[in-house]
Amino acid sequence: MILRLRPTPELVATAWLKTVVGDRVATTLPKDNASWAASGFCTLVVAGGSPNLYVPLREPAIGVDCWANNPQSQKPPWNKAATLAEAIQAACYDHAQIPQIVPMPAGYPAARVLSAYTTGEHRRIPDDPSSYARYSIPGLVIAWTEVPS
Repeated sequence: MILRLRPTPELVATAWLKTVVGDRVATTLPKDNASWAASGFCTLVVAGGSPNLYVPLREPAIGVDCWANNPQSQKPPWNKAATLAEAIQAACYDHAQIPQIVPMPAGYPAARVLSAYTTGEHRRIPDDPSSYARYSIPGLVIAWTEVPS
């Protein structure tokens, strides 16, 4: 039996967030903080959710952290991180852009995002030892389904 590649909640969330913040999203921060100092960066983790029992509809809850840094200063650039979080919130309200098909990596079928919403307000996470600014979105729920090939 040959197993086919299938989109995962992490892949779909990454692809959808890239439509919002550009190529500034991954599961971990880049090691070189100068590479994202000008624009900020988003990281994500699947935090929960439940696949539908009867139809192939997935609705994972994604934890998203929006980061910003200023290599020239120890003062965290809070506004830059907050701007990323606000862009994600605004995209959830942009109903004309959802549903949308988001591309997957090579070999994976595409996914159709049917809705996206947050389960709480983003909040500032103070006292980062590296002086990064960080806003956390506690739950971004993305309802999606695989596009039949």
